[in-house]
Amino acid sequence: PPIGLESHRIEDDQILASSMLRHGLGAQRGRLNMQAGTNEDDFFDGAWCAEDDSRAHWLEVDTRRITMFTGVITQGRDSQIHDDFVTSFYVGFSNDSQHWVMYSNGYEEMMFYGNVDKDTPVLTEFPEPVVARYIRIYPQRWNGSLCLRLEVLGCPMSAVSSYYTQQNEVTSTDNLDFRHHSYKDMRQLMKVVNEECPTITRIYNIGKSSRGLKIYAMEVSDNPGEHETGEPEFRYTAGLHGNEALGRELLLLLMQFLCKEYQDGNPRVRGLVTDTRIHLVPSLNPDGYELAQEAVRGRQVEQRGRMWGAGMGCGALGWDGKAVGCSPLLTAHHCPGLATGLQAGHLRLETRAVMAWMDKNPFVLGANLQGGEKLVSFPFDTVRPSPPTPAAAPRPLDYEEEHPELQETPDHAVFRWLAISYASAHLTMTETFRGGCHTQDVTDAMGIVQGAKWRPRAGSMNDFSYLHTNCLELSIYLGCDKFPHESELQQEWENNKESLLTFMEQIHRGIKGVVTDQQGEPIANATIVVGGINHNIRTASGGDYWRILNPGEYRVSARAEGYNPSVKTCHVLYDIGATQCNFILSRSNWKRIREIMAMNGNRPIRRVVPGRPMTPRERLRLRMRLRHRMRLREQMRLRRLNATMATSGPTAPPSTTALPFPFSSTAYMPWSQEPPTAGTWEMDTETEVVTELVTDTE
Repeated sequence: PPIGLESHRIEDDQILASSMLRHGLGAQRGRLNMQAGTNEDDFFDGAWCAEDDSRAHWLEVDTRRITMFTGVITQGRDSQIHDDFVTSFYVGFSNDSQHWVMYSNGYEEMMFYGNVDKDTPVLTEFPEPVVARYIRIYPQRWNGSLCLRLEVLGCPMSAVSSYYTQQNEVTSTDNLDFRHHSYKDMRQLMKVVNEECPTITRIYNIGKSSRGLKIYAMEVSDNPGEHETGEPEFRYTAGLHGNEALGRELLLLLMQFLCKEYQDGNPRVRGLVTDTRIHLVPSLNPDGYELAQEAVRGRQVEQRGRMWGAGMGCGALGWDGKAVGCSPLLTAHHCPGLATGLQAGHLRLETRAVMAWMDKNPFVLGANLQGGEKLVSFPFDTVRPSPPTPAAAPRPLDYEEEHPELQETPDHAVFRWLAISYASAHLTMTETFRGGCHTQDVTDAMGIVQGAKWRPRAGSMNDFSYLHTNCLELSIYLGCDKFPHESELQQEWENNKESLLTFMEQIHRGIKGVVTDQQGEPIANATIVVGGINHNIRTASGGDYWRILNPGEYRVSARAEGYNPSVKTCHVLYDIGATQCNFILSRSNWKRIREIMAMNGNRPIRRVVPGRPMTPRERLRLRMRLRHRMRLREQMRLRRLNATMATSGPTAPPSTTALPFPFSSTAYMPWSQEPPTAGTWEMDTETEVVTELVTDTE
């Protein structure tokens, strides 16, 4: 297994070098898969580089314990402009860092061959393991400048020499399956968990990958397969990028842990399973993982994983709000156009499947597990242009028209709380004195950061979830090493176990309730509005809702089409447990008002105020309108009269009295007794109402 250069278990002061070109290319930058910063000439470049081209330079690692070294992995410099890598090298060992023994084949010092490009990691295994404490790499030939990134493979043979490092080593007492699982092994493990706990687990798939592999999910609930009214739904997803394997294994371990602890009667786990519907998706990108696992055997994880990861990245697959109808620049809740996005042809099968799954289930809280850093990122992940400065306000001298600014979500304080709940419970995430995995610490010593501040990008899964659904979603970056060795999984589980449970419990913070009508029937798709927070949510099919809020007092209203809104004051306490806030809505007369508006051609209907005299112009318009309606009414009466005469027998002789309009003496049923048609009823009603108004006004 690797001793931990990439994962940063080997600290900076354990890596030494004979020289360095500058501080940004020092020995501490010589870790496998170390990435250069935005500006390669700063303190965070992408490799260790010697100050000149002498063959006497070396890179040394102190393991602080007796170790059986079995090999090394070498890599060139991460750079967009330089092509530097080592092609051959010697290896030396020591127990005191003073006397060194070179690795030999029995006759002479053995030459090892390294890289042929700067990106692909190359595994070099020693024919025979060597036991020592220190190891040195002596580059002999290279391309470009002498630059190197390194990982050392070996097994510890004694206790660690550092007290502080020893304190961080935790041995798990959970009887779980700590190993990497292929697609077939993952499916088998989920089946075993389901068989052990059939009453609280269910296996289903949310769709298929591009290669036809099913994307499996495990549901953990006291009533699996059914949404219970009043029970919130939570999700953990992992494997968005194929080479990020740690999140996948943590979710498989979490499945086993919940099953075993529920059976053993753990009250904390039983409470979670009973009160929450939990969904676990260990691999959103099964195709990418299979490719990455194949690359592990050839020690080309980063290259193969990144290539596939770029194809599975959020932005590349259409998580962008613009692709499905909106963006955080336009609105802060429930963008229209999700159905259009699901049918978009440019989206991959995996993406459409996940979007449909998110739309189908009323998720309240979720997180996607990733790798390559150790922090928690929350939305928004995109930036927006600066708003226009008012003409009266003077612009600063360094004002830039296109300078982007961070945009906080309306739930910024809630997101910070959720992120801190995970980071603070993690055993090492807040140890920011070590810095970041590749650059300086961007979390202000808290282990959390807004995505747009750290790595701005459009179309992230977090932004999509916030803008299109009720779910608050965060990204949890589990560590520097995306594909850790099996021997490290036990330690990683202990690092994250408490955080995984604590984060799930946050779903029961805020308010919850049911929206019904006066007959007790649930109202689906009603809008819940919290005063002062410009982000609304909607009720589920059973009329139930959940709204995560920080402690405080909130003015909450419920609104629905065809109902009068209802407003309540809800108090959120500090303890875990959502406050119950139910709403009963009464029917409104807006439906009838819209019908009357439609009868008037959707034109504004002037309200005549009693007691206020009409102007001559208004009086003239009203008379013209009344005359027009009277003509229409007379024409309708004549058409009915003629139709009746055509179907009846001979009529009586006409009267000698001249009338101003055609008239027949045939006996007809009075208008008041005739069944009026829809058009007749509407015309009569309008005429009578307007006539009354004119009479009152005059």
